[in-house]
Amino acid sequence: MGIAIAIIIISLWGAHLFYVLSFVAVDFASPLFYFHVVLQSYLYTGLFITGHDAMHGTVARAKAINSFFGYISTFLFAGLSYKMLQKNHWEHHRHPGEEGDPDFSMKTQNFWLWYFSFMMHYATILQIIIMAVLFNLLKLVFPEISVWFFWVISAFLGSLQLFYFGTYKPHMKPHTEDMEPHKARSQKLNHLWAMLSCYFFGYHHEHHESPRTPWWQLYKLKEQNAGVH
Repeated sequence: MGIAIAIIIISLWGAHLFYVLSFVAVDFASPLFYFHVVLQSYLYTGLFITGHDAMHGTVARAKAINSFFGYISTFLFAGLSYKMLQKNHWEHHRHPGEEGDPDFSMKTQNFWLWYFSFMMHYATILQIIIMAVLFNLLKLVFPEISVWFFWVISAFLGSLQLFYFGTYKPHMKPHTEDMEPHKARSQKLNHLWAMLSCYFFGYHHEHHESPRTPWWQLYKLKEQNAGVH
């Protein structure tokens, strides 16, 4: 099931990206244009969530298959280093919201300062080179303005969505008693909003309680915690 879901998300991301780059004009007066930007951003978010599940070994039982989906998903998202992400993500689970958590900001809780600090933490020279090469290759085939909106800006919006619902909102201070021992809060029970906002990743306390549960099963843990049967 995990492999099938991963393939579907990656395929939808790639197919929609090809479609919008090929056939959707950048038209600021068209609601359809904005719809496609938002949809592509959402698919970018799903791409990273797939890579995240691979870090937890929940895409497939075989380690090699998990790594394959992890590497390809994070590379397609923004040329990211899967090994670095995996290493830091497990440190995040060991020390959530504390000193030693590479994803938590000890200096400021300001959204934008924390976001840019978070992003710079994962940026590498190799990643910048990869993205620059891919950008220049894409604009040889597709209109440059389309590449900007559907490839660059959509990825940026996806990163904002991931950061807000997967890091900032769940772990920001103040840390209340109900967030212990993971210093993680969850969205209220609403499966439709949880799926639309960040693939159930807003059920973040549940994720830290059971990191081996794939994203598409987190709603069950949320129901159990809320006493819904």
